Amino acid sequence: MLLVVNAGSSSLKLALFDGLTEIRAARVGEIGAEGHATALSGLLAGGFGDGVTAAAHRVVHGGARLTAPRRIDDKVLAEIAACVPLAPLHNPANLVAIRALAQLRPDLPQYASFDTAFHATNPEIALRYALPPDAENDAPPHRLLALHLGNGCSLCAIENGRSVATTMGYSPLDGLTMGTRSGAIDGNAVLRLVELHGLEAASRMLNRQSGLLGLGGHSDMRALQAATTPEAEFAIQHFTYWAIRHAGSMIAAMGGLDAVAFTGGIGENDAGIRGEILRGLDWIARDKPVWIIPADEERQIAIEAQGLIAAGR
Repeated sequence: MLLVVNAGSSSLKLALFDGLTEIRAARVGEIGAEGHATALSGLLAGGFGDGVTAAAHRVVHGGARLTAPRRIDDKVLAEIAACVPLAPLHNPANLVAIRALAQLRPDLPQYASFDTAFHATNPEIALRYALPPDAENDAPPHRLLALHLGNGCSLCAIENGRSVATTMGYSPLDGLTMGTRSGAIDGNAVLRLVELHGLEAASRMLNRQSGLLGLGGHSDMRALQAATTPEAEFAIQHFTYWAIRHAGSMIAAMGGLDAVAFTGGIGENDAGIRGEILRGLDWIARDKPVWIIPADEERQIAIEAQGLIAAGR
């Protein structure tokens, strides 16, 4: 059996697979990065991992080198750690879970699937910022706009089953207004925040205190909608406005649109938000198929890990 570990920035989800059939699942929410080890230890002590022969992890950022599922060894672990600056809310949690499981079950083979791997097919012109070189840096439908809307948000332009553009940039901070992340912001504004508040405070502000929380006082869309304050209403409008603006960019990258797919907690469950975004895209999305796709990250991770296991890798 395969244990799938999905360590998010504030939650831990586990799923147990027999083949590709999920037979058990568990979720612990509202935990910090270091809380993943305690939660994982408690679940395993309670018998959750009995009979497991391998484990597979979701890792948000694999950088330029980790562009396909991999068995985790010291080199892969070092690469994941090197990508922490690219996903400061997620990769640390992923690492804690990997290391904690290695201590709890040292003989258990571990594998990793990377969120960023899907976007490795983006052309170089879509991947590069306009910075100097030494700066840090046919499947139906033909052209699909995918909107992953939750506490973290991103859009993806998928052409013939391959990612050709995404709203994420150097890190998942870029792009849409999110629960606590600012989304796209002028580089000079970031420099000014650093000048005024210092590097650590500016980083905390952009990643943990901005977005819906900064605008409306709540990071949860449901809480904003229940609040009915002017600030909450503005935050909701900001969320949909920038989703529409960025969607136009993704559509341009594909040269048109054939279908739209929503996923994530907001994308799957909030018909009002979906409706507002689709109204903003009516000029091109009218009469196009609209799909609601439940996010099933654990099953996809299981498929990729079992492919490596079957190949003896």
